[in-house]
Amino acid sequence: MARAGHFVQQAAGFKAFVPADFPPRDLAIDAGRTRLLTAAHHALGRLVGAADFVPNPDLFIAVYVRREAVLSSQIEGTQGTLDELFQFEVSPEGMERPRDLEEIVNYVRALNRARDRLEDLPLSVRLVREIHADLMAGVRGREREPGEIRRSQNWIGGSTPANAAFVPPPVHEMWQALDQWEKYLHDDSSDPLIQAALMHAQFETIHPFLDGNGRVGRLLVPLLLQERRVLTRGRGRR
Repeated sequence: MARAGHFVQQAAGFKAFVPADFPPRDLAIDAGRTRLLTAAHHALGRLVGAADFVPNPDLFIAVYVRREAVLSSQIEGTQGTLDELFQFEVSPEGMERPRDLEEIVNYVRALNRARDRLEDLPLSVRLVREIHADLMAGVRGREREPGEIRRSQNWIGGSTPANAAFVPPPVHEMWQALDQWEKYLHDDSSDPLIQAALMHAQFETIHPFLDGNGRVGRLLVPLLLQERRVLTRGRGRR
């Protein structure tokens, strides 16, 4: 655990996890992981290549975005389906909009807006805050400061930090970790898939929002791959 960080006793009686300096300097990729990394690059290559051979690559990407939105939201326990999402988008006035579906619609909107914003704004804490505001608008967690980095301690599981499954870094340490995390976003010297994995894991460790961190973290992965030009936006290569 010391390599990733360490637990620090807090005055309130609980221990919070403070991440080590990021990114790790001694990251070793063995032969087994190299094979997995190569396979992942090949899979992404096939995905990008498929978009160039369908009649309407924008439609292909639109469906992919919606499927990702449904799957990511289901991790959070939502019950909405891809069919329900398509039905709502075709005829919203003829369908009751359940709460679960609202979260999926927000995910689609947030991802599409963020993909457009990458045209003039790099992936950054500023963009992450915009994404969070879009994701949390009008859905569960909307009262927990959408678009704002937390100013108080949060935790995962349990009723208090004392019996939580995991307590992210306190606010002061969180800002230090978030600053290192943002600098890493701008470092294009490493393999983009390794960067995406480390970026995602560190974001979830920092947990910079009071709610919605899981949804934001999963959404950041395709955005980083788009910024690194591993994923593209169809024939136009926008």
